[in-house]
Amino acid sequence: MTQLVEKRTGNGTKIKKVRNLVLKIIGAIVIAIVLFLGIVYITNVISSHSEAKRIEPYGQLVSVDGKNMNVFIQGEGEETVVLLPGYGTAAPALDFKLLIDELSPFYKVVAVEPFGYGLSDGTEKERTTENIVSEVHEALQQLNIDRYTLMGHSIAGIYGIDYVNKYSDEVTAFVGIDSSVPTQPGMDAKLPINTFAFLKKSGLLRLATKLSGDSYAGLAFDDQTVEQMKMISNKNMYTPTTLNEMEHISSNFKEAQALTFPKDLPLLLFVQANNEGVEGWIPLHEGQIKDSVHGKVVTMDGSHYLHHTHFKEIAENFRAFMKKVNGVPSIN
Repeated sequence: MTQLVEKRTGNGTKIKKVRNLVLKIIGAIVIAIVLFLGIVYITNVISSHSEAKRIEPYGQLVSVDGKNMNVFIQGEGEETVVLLPGYGTAAPALDFKLLIDELSPFYKVVAVEPFGYGLSDGTEKERTTENIVSEVHEALQQLNIDRYTLMGHSIAGIYGIDYVNKYSDEVTAFVGIDSSVPTQPGMDAKLPINTFAFLKKSGLLRLATKLSGDSYAGLAFDDQTVEQMKMISNKNMYTPTTLNEMEHISSNFKEAQALTFPKDLPLLLFVQANNEGVEGWIPLHEGQIKDSVHGKVVTMDGSHYLHHTHFKEIAENFRAFMKKVNGVPSIN
């Protein structure tokens, strides 16, 4: 009997020791995670403060709805091209730099940075298509720009189709750079907005971006521009303004489904040839031009950011297209 009690006591002691060991290990892991998150958070705060001082201004600030919207202008051509960014393009004027340099010898090029982008202020106003389009238009009005081609990347295809219908007397043509189509599938998905907000505030987003490698490697951007784009990206990614825009993506796409491009509006669409993420990507764009008097789809091999690698071809094709629309004979 005594031996049995001693055995049970011994087993109980061993279990208690194992339990204590497990608890210590769990405690150590929790402490390590807390320390890791603390270091990541503090590093992000320090880095953000440091980078804010190193971001170099460009363009000019225009007063819109009581806030500052940044607009970059290059070139002195008689015709004007207005550039609009895709969703989440942190520094539009810099992101479009290679294309701007190709267009500006022939056109006045205006890169608009909507609220929450580039060096523009953020805003608490809902990021509906109606508000975004109205704000961009107001910025152009402030600059006395009232006749122009609208050229937009990605989600600018959604804002652009609304824009050209509202301001048809101002827009001379629409050019899409792998632009979104209102009826493309998958745009009603629920996005984890709170998770993105946490990643931003915690500093984990900065860490993930750093570990993911250099997305600008091998591109024609100079080192200074790349450094500026990375710092502005750290500042603008998943801010309340851009998260609000993300929240409205589904409804903005849905509302655009009732719209089509005006038949008499010249429509040039540069489309990624190998987009495997969206079913029927090329036919979707071909459907947009089928009733256009002047409509053309140009497919290009490359990533969604076609203007990073095909900026020369985009500029050349655009010039040739507009000459044909305007009845100007080509010179070989």
